[in-house]
Amino acid sequence: MSKKIFKYIMLVSSLITVLGLAFIVGILYHYFQGQLMDELKKEAVYISGGVESAGTDYLQQLNDEDSRITYVDESGKVIYDNEANVESMDNHGHRKEIREAEINGEGKDERMSSTLSEKTMYYAVRLENGNVLRVSSNQASVWMLLLQLLPPLITVLILMLILSGIFASRLSGKVVEPLNELDLEHPEENDAYDEVQPLLSKIGRQSRQIRLQLEAARRQQKEFSIITENMQEGLLVIDRYTMVLSVNSSVGKLLKVKEIKTGESVYLLNRSEEFRGVVGQVLEGKHENKILRLDGSEIQVIANPVTRENKTEGAVILLVDVTEKVEREQLRREFSANVSHELKTPLTSISGFAEIMQDGFVKDEDVKVFAGRIYKEAQRLIRLVGDVIRISCLDEGGLPYQWEKLDLYSLTHDIFSTLHEAAEKQEVHMYMEGGSTVLDTVPTIMEEVLYNVCDNAVKYNRRGGEVFVRLKDGEDAVRVNVRDTGIGIPKEDQERIFERFYRVDKSHSREIGGTGLGLSIVKHGVKTLNGRLWLNSEPGQGTEVIMEFPKHHMEKEAAE
Repeated sequence: MSKKIFKYIMLVSSLITVLGLAFIVGILYHYFQGQLMDELKKEAVYISGGVESAGTDYLQQLNDEDSRITYVDESGKVIYDNEANVESMDNHGHRKEIREAEINGEGKDERMSSTLSEKTMYYAVRLENGNVLRVSSNQASVWMLLLQLLPPLITVLILMLILSGIFASRLSGKVVEPLNELDLEHPEENDAYDEVQPLLSKIGRQSRQIRLQLEAARRQQKEFSIITENMQEGLLVIDRYTMVLSVNSSVGKLLKVKEIKTGESVYLLNRSEEFRGVVGQVLEGKHENKILRLDGSEIQVIANPVTRENKTEGAVILLVDVTEKVEREQLRREFSANVSHELKTPLTSISGFAEIMQDGFVKDEDVKVFAGRIYKEAQRLIRLVGDVIRISCLDEGGLPYQWEKLDLYSLTHDIFSTLHEAAEKQEVHMYMEGGSTVLDTVPTIMEEVLYNVCDNAVKYNRRGGEVFVRLKDGEDAVRVNVRDTGIGIPKEDQERIFERFYRVDKSHSREIGGTGLGLSIVKHGVKTLNGRLWLNSEPGQGTEVIMEFPKHHMEKEAAE
């Protein structure tokens, strides 16, 4: 601290000394400059007397090498100049000092001389005949005087800096000595400077506050441990070197590890490539969410980086047993595959039976009735198979479609044409808002998504209802709103409406020929197109399905 005080005292004293000397030099410069102007004035008055009595002959007899003398007539033409050829000199009538002399009898100015190419001081006086006599001198003489004063000024500067250093060294030691003797264990009991007492009081208060905060932190740590130990999910906190900072007992149960110690590498808990990959990615600052398969169990690993000042300092890893959830999803997928496989054979039989009846192998009066019913059921089952196949393809990501530019406005118009007959039967009016909206998409999937949403809006509408499709073209995304005035969806069913085979009203769905897969196809299609999907609905008021798609295609991995 004494070094810092010494440094500041020296800095301030040196700065004041240098600024003081600079100020003195400035004063001297202006003083000498004024003196030089006074000398020019005296010289001009002296020479003007000789010129008025003897004319230019007097000027030619002068032997003045220190000043430049210029004689100008009333028109501004140079009659005489002791340092330049008057023939090559331009008219001086516009010069400031010349104009002032013609008006006021005398004039002066400071500027760069076009002839001598250096800063010059001018003094001009008007003679009785109207001509102007000008005397000038460059400022080099002023600087010469200052240079002569420079050695003593530097000597004074050095002496002042030496004295400042001696006094600063002694003063800094005296200032710091009482501070070095302070007892910080009992800050309020010290007898020091009055200026330091507020600081010592604050240190005492902060010491008490720190003790209270440490006690509170211990309590919170204990409460945190109680909470984490009773969690079914495993919780891991690691630093950027993969060392375990905090862990609960559920981690051992999920990863089937008997003993877990803090301070050891997290890789000791599980050496699988997937787990090591998750840890590596999260410590690079990336969010990770993967499923680990351990002895028949499915463990979801959710890892989030902990950053400070844009630098990853560690990670929080959450382990969740999702075995049951994965099994349910697997069963549902297997069911979808089984349905598509099992229904192909009966579909063929029903279609063949209907054709036989239509060929006249049954009574004429019964053929149309039974054939119509069988054919209607066959078509419903065919639609079911088609929906199951589509959603299975979306699940497996095996769609061989190409991304292309597509105008949603034209696509919506075509879908309206396709649904026109069904809407007319229901007396449903369909409206479209927006203009040409082009984006990168997979036309087949986009058509399937938009068709299913619009088809549902017509099917589940009230008679005489309305369907509104609004296209909003944004800078980076396109939003599609499909709103109907139909029966709506209860709140308790809204979270499950996109599940496969889930129907809010099974009897109504059966009447209109729904398969229970339309909205599930929509959900998976939107996800495949890197879009977002949500809905707003009120029973009896209608439903609004909102979809948002990026305008430009990017690979799924890059988007995530």
